[in-house]
Amino acid sequence: MADTKREIERKYDSDDSRLPDLTRVPGVAAVHDRGVTHLDATYHDTADERLAASSITLRHRTGGSDAGWHLKFPVAPGVRDEIRAPLSDTLPDELAALVRSRVRDHALLPLVRLRSDRDVRHLVDADGRLLAEVSVDTVHAERLTGTGGTARWTEIEVELADDGDPAFLDKVDKRLRKAGVRPSASASKLARALADTAPPGTRTAVGTRAPATAPDAAPRQKRRSRPAGTPVTAGDHVLAHIRAQRDALVELDPAVRQDVPDSVHRMRVATRRLRSTFRTFRTVLDREVTDPVGADLKWLAAELGVDRDQEVLAERLRSSLAALPDTLVTGPVGHRLGTWAETRHAGAHGHLTGILDSPRHLALLDRLDALLADPPLRPKAAARPDKVLTKAVRKDLDKLAALVTRALDLPPGTDRDLALHDARKKTKRTRYAAEAATPALGTPAKDLARDMKSLQTLLGDHQDSVMARGTLRELAAVAHAAGESAFTYGVLHGREERRAELAEAALPEAWSSITRDLRPWTT
Repeated sequence: MADTKREIERKYDSDDSRLPDLTRVPGVAAVHDRGVTHLDATYHDTADERLAASSITLRHRTGGSDAGWHLKFPVAPGVRDEIRAPLSDTLPDELAALVRSRVRDHALLPLVRLRSDRDVRHLVDADGRLLAEVSVDTVHAERLTGTGGTARWTEIEVELADDGDPAFLDKVDKRLRKAGVRPSASASKLARALADTAPPGTRTAVGTRAPATAPDAAPRQKRRSRPAGTPVTAGDHVLAHIRAQRDALVELDPAVRQDVPDSVHRMRVATRRLRSTFRTFRTVLDREVTDPVGADLKWLAAELGVDRDQEVLAERLRSSLAALPDTLVTGPVGHRLGTWAETRHAGAHGHLTGILDSPRHLALLDRLDALLADPPLRPKAAARPDKVLTKAVRKDLDKLAALVTRALDLPPGTDRDLALHDARKKTKRTRYAAEAATPALGTPAKDLARDMKSLQTLLGDHQDSVMARGTLRELAAVAHAAGESAFTYGVLHGREERRAELAEAALPEAWSSITRDLRPWTT
């Protein structure tokens, strides 16, 4: 089984193997010499270095106390999550799965071999507690592909102890700088190895090369000259938003597989934002290209919803049950609810992992890359963003207004529930459109997104109540068949009915308040 460790460290260039006196670092009572360890690591990546392009490292290492497979994901500058698996001849499936959204059908190959002599020191406080590990690494790098270049260097690595205070690294940094030691120009050993062993003409300042399949390599339309990454036209802004959501799908994949809280929700939101962008900005992008991609995004959102909707519903029911007085709880309601939630989640998560591994999902990621590399821009994509994006958002807003008006005209009941659900979905689309337009349109779009989020919350609470009541009726029937009291399920059902009534009663005033803020979009 793999385990995860948060790694917080800093790296420094070293002209020799000497360290300054680190007992002069505040808080350090002693420096213990732990001897020299010989490490031999082989780093794997695709031929076009897809993992390196995302600052991800995958290695097979022998030597030291943690020999095995190590997969590292960047979290922040100097912070990475390291996922470890036992030593084996082949890459463990659980690690291969965590890089699949980036690797897809490309083979992982041995790319670089690093052999290091690591001279280790432990910095401890007055109680003998480990504060940080400082090592002087003499590194020999060998590229295993292409020309097979080599490089040698020495570096100092300072790694914070588990549960240590990151501020301590600032104290060590100050001491090292005072002694003339400077931070490394490379983020990792692999980054430096790739830079120093690359064939002539391919080296970069960051030590990695862009993958051969990097998005946006050959756009159809020639755009005006501008600083890299600065959107100018309507098409620029729409593509920037699509790119951000595509990146979110790829980056959230490992978190979803590891069942990180809220990761499924965030991936589902990215999926919906993409689909909404394609549908809202059809005057910018050719729908003959985007509609098939949108269909796959709808499929993915539905699959993600199996787990996410279950998660939200289970938490709602648990909270409602916990809020009841003990006198209103009869029978093993908590146990039955917990069993229902755990069984549904386990099945849903296993299904979702299979979806992420499916050819259809991996093909969807490839199609998004291709769309960004060669965007199907329509003539209005070259126009100013204020007019094009405003008109598109206004169109969504008009449709939303019609749906809300229709729902408010209906009497309470199933038809109104369905109409409010339709309004909720359109509210989301309008919110996502406003968010996509905010970088171009500024405050009016930002305010609209805020109002839509508020309306979405109100309509969402209503829809959650509809779903909760259906589940409570099912649970009550099962409990009754088992000879248990169904009283508590009835109490919870009644409270959910009241929550729905309150949401419906609040909607007219909420909508009136929002419409007063919509003048920039109606004139």
